[in-house]
Amino acid sequence: MKPDKKYFLSGMSAFVLLWATQGLSTLGSSMTSYALVVWAYEQTGSALSTALLTICSYAPYVLCSIFAGALSDRWDKRRTMLACDTLAAATTLLVLVLFASGRLALWHLYLINALNGLANTVQQPASDVAVSLLAPPREYQRVGGMRAFSNSLVTILAPVFATALFGLAGLTAVIAFDLASFGAAFLALALFIRIPRANAGDTPPCTVWRAAAQGLAYLRQNRGILDVILFLAAINLTASMYEAALPAMLLSRAGGGRAVLGLVSACTGAATLLGSAAMTLRPAPKSRVRAICNALLFAMSTENFLLAFGRSAPVWCLGAVLGWVSIPVMNTNLDALLRSRIPLGMQGRVYSVRNTLQFFTIPLGSLLGGLLVDRVFEPLMAAQGSASLLAWLFGSGKGSGAAFLFCVLGVLGSATCLFFRHDRHLWALEAPSE
Repeated sequence: MKPDKKYFLSGMSAFVLLWATQGLSTLGSSMTSYALVVWAYEQTGSALSTALLTICSYAPYVLCSIFAGALSDRWDKRRTMLACDTLAAATTLLVLVLFASGRLALWHLYLINALNGLANTVQQPASDVAVSLLAPPREYQRVGGMRAFSNSLVTILAPVFATALFGLAGLTAVIAFDLASFGAAFLALALFIRIPRANAGDTPPCTVWRAAAQGLAYLRQNRGILDVILFLAAINLTASMYEAALPAMLLSRAGGGRAVLGLVSACTGAATLLGSAAMTLRPAPKSRVRAICNALLFAMSTENFLLAFGRSAPVWCLGAVLGWVSIPVMNTNLDALLRSRIPLGMQGRVYSVRNTLQFFTIPLGSLLGGLLVDRVFEPLMAAQGSASLLAWLFGSGKGSGAAFLFCVLGVLGSATCLFFRHDRHLWALEAPSE
């Protein structure tokens, strides 16, 4: 099929269709991921076992992303996205077959997550560049807000729908919805959306090694962009420990359980939805760097402490709202900052290097979070007497160790934000260029 056929869409109309259908597919995938985390924790009762799901997803992603730029810049974006989505759907179908036959085991999920992470290595930069190709630069602020809005909606609906379907019809129904949403997104991208080719300018096609070198060289020459990526890498370390500890705490503590975990996750989504709607409507801030720093500092200095010291669902939900309402501010400004600063012909290879540098801390943080909960903080709290200071601060019983860890994460995350807030290279990005 040729790109000039009438049933192809291009420009903003194509972006809106891509945004809507990919958002639906992301909802299905997120529901399956959420249900599998709950299933895994109920099988083992170990925070490390669920953290390994994230580790297996991100490890191949961060190891190979640095070399994916040449492939992303060279390959057709639409075909790349279709191929990667098809692989993800095939692995989801495999999970369904294994579960239906009673043979699904944790190691199956670890292997499947690793395959999906490998596919995301190429899909992520292709998708990012596709957005830049479909949306004009003047719309980057609005596009960033729309993407944050759909991600927020997914965060709200995924735990609610997954909990309902999982409880009423089991894991099979959750996976069936995932596969149906994939079908809708696949047909829309295959039949109706035309993504133009990027103009690489004076940069010729090159090997994966040379592309990685070019991406690294660009970041060395643009220290402000490198430092904002390192800032996010440090934040991701704290955030991934948070993600590893959250199910362990909410599924274990008195007053917790599946419904409470789903409620807190839904509040997270509601908060990001509110923040995303605001970013879609409001004009660009005078300082994107200040917006990024302030948003992350507010998030890190609120939710972690409310999770640490709270003892009930309302307090945990309040923490989720305060911790996530400012995240769309960070995401939207970061997205617009990178798109406006990085040349379009270089975005694939620079984003690939960015993915390695910014996200390598996620599997590391997930591993640390699981180990710290299971091997350090839970045993430490179990050894405390009921009259001890730590028991008074964080409670007692299973889940109190995870609460203690959240207090540590609050201090670590806030200190990280304050450190990078004084980075002169970040503030150099405020020089006019947009």
